[in-house]
Amino acid sequence: MAVPKRRTSKTVTKQRRTHKKLQVPGMTSCDNCGELKLAHRICKSCGHYKGKEVAGE
Repeated sequence: MAVPKRRTSKTVTKQRRTHKKLQVPGMTSCDNCGELKLAHRICKSCGHYKGKEVAGE
């Protein structure tokens, strides 16, 4: 059975785990109302996308 000869340091452990983190979604502000929305999506508050009303209220 393989057993490490020396203890793995905290720095080496943290460097190995740097990619294990939560991803923040790409948020942009709506051109019409200024609310934060996901990029390339319809604004949930006003229903606009690229300056046009897409979702009727």
